[in-house]
Amino acid sequence: MFALISPRILGAAALSFIAAPAFAAGKTFWSLANTDLIVAAGFIVFIGILVYFKVPKLLGDALDARAEGIQKDLDEARALREEAQSVLAGFERKQKEAAEQAEQIVEAAKSEAMRAAEQAKEDLQVTIARRLQAAEDQIQSAEDAAVKEVRDRAATVAVRAAGQVIAAQMAAKDANQLIDDAIAMVGAKLH
Repeated sequence: MFALISPRILGAAALSFIAAPAFAAGKTFWSLANTDLIVAAGFIVFIGILVYFKVPKLLGDALDARAEGIQKDLDEARALREEAQSVLAGFERKQKEAAEQAEQIVEAAKSEAMRAAEQAKEDLQVTIARRLQAAEDQIQSAEDAAVKEVRDRAATVAVRAAGQVIAAQMAAKDANQLIDDAIAMVGAKLH
């Protein structure tokens, strides 16, 4: 950037800038007593030394290198940002997939729980029906046993009563004949 400015233009600008205050004071510009001339000459020599050692070019190169470094850093940062965005998108996609899987697992668990509840309800109904049937069977069995016991007692009471009535009205000879007939009948039924 400084290499574009000609040393002559720079020197003329410096002299005109520095000489203006000296002329205003009424001093002669080319006198060694003029401090403005000494400062202007030192400045011009300083600028000349800078130009001779190519300091403006070195500064320009350093600035260009710095600009290239900054551009390189910016490009690297942009690449890292794009990579980070792609990684973030990947993580977001994986998070979304994990959330969907979790939702599917929850739905499957709910469905399984509903099926288990329905199965338990059906099993309970079967168990209740089985227990009701067993209770009804026990009641029927108890009822049958009670009816049989009542019949047996009634038969026993009837036999005793009949025996007493028959014994009171029958003679010993007829009784022995009835006993023999009963024994024969029982013997015939048992064989």
